Amino acid sequence: MEGWWSCPVALTGWGLSGCSVSPPQLSPHLFSPSLLQPEPLVLAPSGTPHGAGSHRWALGDSSESGNSFKPSGELEELEPSGKQPSPCLHSVMARAKADPKFREIFRFNTPVLMWDQHFTLETWNRLKARHVPYGWQGLSVAVVGSTLRLLNTSANRHLFDRAAFSGGCVRCAVVGNGGILNGSRQGKAIDSHDLVFRLNGAVIKGFEEDVGTKVSFYGFTVNTMKNSLISYEEYGFTQIPQGKDLKYIFIPSDVRDYVMLKSAIQGSPVPEGSDKGDEPQKYFGPEASAEKFKLLHPDFLQYLTARFLRSEILNTQYSSLYMPSTGALMLLTALHTCDQVSAYGFITANYEQFSDHYYEVEKKPLVFYANHDMMLEAALWRSLHRAGIITLYQR
Repeated sequence: MEGWWSCPVALTGWGLSGCSVSPPQLSPHLFSPSLLQPEPLVLAPSGTPHGAGSHRWALGDSSESGNSFKPSGELEELEPSGKQPSPCLHSVMARAKADPKFREIFRFNTPVLMWDQHFTLETWNRLKARHVPYGWQGLSVAVVGSTLRLLNTSANRHLFDRAAFSGGCVRCAVVGNGGILNGSRQGKAIDSHDLVFRLNGAVIKGFEEDVGTKVSFYGFTVNTMKNSLISYEEYGFTQIPQGKDLKYIFIPSDVRDYVMLKSAIQGSPVPEGSDKGDEPQKYFGPEASAEKFKLLHPDFLQYLTARFLRSEILNTQYSSLYMPSTGALMLLTALHTCDQVSAYGFITANYEQFSDHYYEVEKKPLVFYANHDMMLEAALWRSLHRAGIITLYQR
C-alpha cells in the first residue's frame, strides 16, 4: 500500500518532506504558532506484564483492526529505552528537566529506535491498531517481523556508542536544507560537532563553506529520499551520502520503508511493492550491513507528534496528510540521544528573507503545505532555543 502521507515529489527545504501531487497550500497564519501544551499523560493498562511474550514469536496472518491514524494524546507505559547514561552535566536532559515547561513535555524513557527485541506479540497487537507511521495498521506481520529480525545487533539499539567518545558531552549538529545557510559560512562550526545529521536533499558539493562536509547520519523515508534524488538532481544531489562510518536513519512512514530496509540489509533487489526490482546498494553502498541502519520506533513518532508537534491540522480535513517534517524528526531524534544539539538550516522567524533551499540559484519562497505545520515547528525551535535546550542558528 502507499503511505497515507507519501507523495510523488518531496520538498526538503527547512526539513520538509512534502508532496508533489501537491497537498493543499495553507496560509502560515492559519494555525497558532504557539507551542502546544502537552497532552495529559494517561497510562493505559498493559494487560500483560512487561516482559511477557518478549520472546520471538511465530509469524502468521493477522487481521487489521482500528481505523485511527491520529496520534493519541494517551501514551502507553512502554518498556524502558535502555538509554546509555551520560556523564554530561549540561545535557539536553538536564536542561529540559530544569525548565518548567519542557520537563512536562520530554519523556526520555521513550524508546527512540525499533529493533529485534521490541518485536513481541504484545507490541504487535498494540501497534497494529495505529496507522503508519505511528503503528503498523494495514502492514503484514510477516513484512514487519522479517525486517525487524534483521535489526538484531547492539548497533541497532542505540544511535551511537558513547564508549566511542572520550567522556564529556556528545555534541550534535542537525543540518536542514533551508536557504538561511546560503552564505552563512557555518561549515567549520558544523563539522566541529562530534556527530552531524543530514536529511533528504543534502547537497554538499559546492557549499562546503556554508554547510560543511561531515555526515554521521542521513535521515529519510524512502519516499523523500527518492524524490530528493529526482527534484534536486539539477542542484547536484545525484547520490545520497555514503561512507564507512555513516549510518542511515529510516523513518517508517510506509510499508516500502520496511521492505527497502530488509533488502538493504540482505543486499538483494526489492522483491515487491512500488520499489520492486530496485537495488538498495546504489543508495547505501555495496557493503551495507545491518549495523549501518537505524529504524525510528513508531512509539517515538507517536510521542513526538502528540507532545511536541500536535498540530491543529489534525482537526481539519487535511488531518490524514499531517506529519512532522523530516527535519523536525531528525532534530527531535538528536535531542533524545545527544547531549548538546545545534540546529542549522531550520525555519526561523525571518524565513521570508531566505530561499527555500540553500543551494537554489534563484530565490524561491517557502511554500506551506497541509502535510506539515512549519509555523508550529518554528515556534518549537524558538522555545527550545530560549530555554537553552538547543542552539538554533539564526541570521
